[in-house]
Amino acid sequence: MNTSQSISRPVIYLAFITGIVLLIPLVAMQFTNEVVWTLSDFVIAGSLLFGTGLTFILATKTSENKMYRFAMGLALGSSLFLIWANLAVGIIGPEDHAFNLLYFGVIGIGILGSLFTRFKAYGMMFVLIAMSFAHVILLVAALLTNMQSVPSSSVLEIFGVNGMFIFLFTTAALLFRYAEKKEQST
Repeated sequence: MNTSQSISRPVIYLAFITGIVLLIPLVAMQFTNEVVWTLSDFVIAGSLLFGTGLTFILATKTSENKMYRFAMGLALGSSLFLIWANLAVGIIGPEDHAFNLLYFGVIGIGILGSLFTRFKAYGMMFVLIAMSFAHVILLVAALLTNMQSVPSSSVLEIFGVNGMFIFLFTTAALLFRYAEKKEQST
């Protein structure tokens, strides 16, 4: 079986699943005024979901290592969640607060690092460590610049949200380390 045939089926499934997920807010909009999405919301959400899934498919297509697949899923899922939360409600204060733009730098580190390391487990471990460290820097910067005084951003919330992403990215880094050791032993 050639590569294009082995990739086309998962991509078709991914497109189908993305469409199904996007039907949820579309249907909800018909029954409540609590869900109000614009066309650009659907385009952005669809692009994020499909792009994340496609990245997973392409990054894991040659790996049979289940730990590598799990680590990649956690890294990509955490990154998707960071982007989604930042766009939807913001990490610090409201979604349009300028400090929130800095969190896209964490995603930039992940993208550039992943491309540079060619998605290899050993390199991905360091990419995820760098992403965790960037979150630590943003946590400290938020507190030093008094972001806890922004409405809906207490010290506890700043520690909690950033701590959650630090934990997720560090866990993914450790899983990539384990996946690398498993690859070396085989």
